[in-house]
Amino acid sequence: MDMPVNVPIDNPNADTEWNDILRQHGIIPEKPPSPTPIIEEALQEAFKRAHENRLEGKDLDELNELEDEEDEDFLNKYRQQRMAELSSISKSSKFNQVYPLQKPDYARDVTEASKESFVFVSMTSSLGTNTESRLATELWRQLAQKFGDVKFCEIRANLCVEGYPEKNTPTILVYKDGDIRKQLITLREMRGVRTTLEDVQNLLVEVGAVKENDHRVLRRESSTDDHDSKTLRSGKLKYDEDDDWD
Repeated sequence: MDMPVNVPIDNPNADTEWNDILRQHGIIPEKPPSPTPIIEEALQEAFKRAHENRLEGKDLDELNELEDEEDEDFLNKYRQQRMAELSSISKSSKFNQVYPLQKPDYARDVTEASKESFVFVSMTSSLGTNTESRLATELWRQLAQKFGDVKFCEIRANLCVEGYPEKNTPTILVYKDGDIRKQLITLREMRGVRTTLEDVQNLLVEVGAVKENDHRVLRRESSTDDHDSKTLRSGKLKYDEDDDWD
């Protein structure tokens, strides 16, 4: 009767000639396939996609600046894409301002209107001393000018709901297809008094009001946003107590 032989194995995972012999005889298992080729292939594909999409989010002016760096046919493809996007946005941009609301017209101007486009309602402070409400008012103005295909509305909270708590202003309501898709009680869910245009743009993307790759969202406007945010937080706002609310 053959006696079992103890075969010395230092490291079964090592790439040695001895281990190859042991694997051929089934003494040690085959090594699992190395993940390195799979990882390298995935990275190469990611780099390739990043290179192919390197012009995503650039507007026409930025594309024109790349004439000496990029292939003309490749640039023209993106120029045509941007022009088509601009044409589509231009056709659907019918709002471009903040609409003051009155309670009797709320169903028509908000609920019914949301069946055609997204409607963002800001229920603002009734006192005019709430910093977040003043910030929301200024952000609404900027957003309405930038995203003309989205309807931005404002109503003083006490005109909408009698006795509405001042501490809950501004309250943001997002309507689409006759329903409230999202609501925010104050700007706390974003960054409070530090909320920027970019923060609210992210909200637009989150609820589907604009696409993530919309060039209006992707354009870098950090210097302008920073300046506006500092101005808003310092309280240097044009605020007219005689706005057409009554």
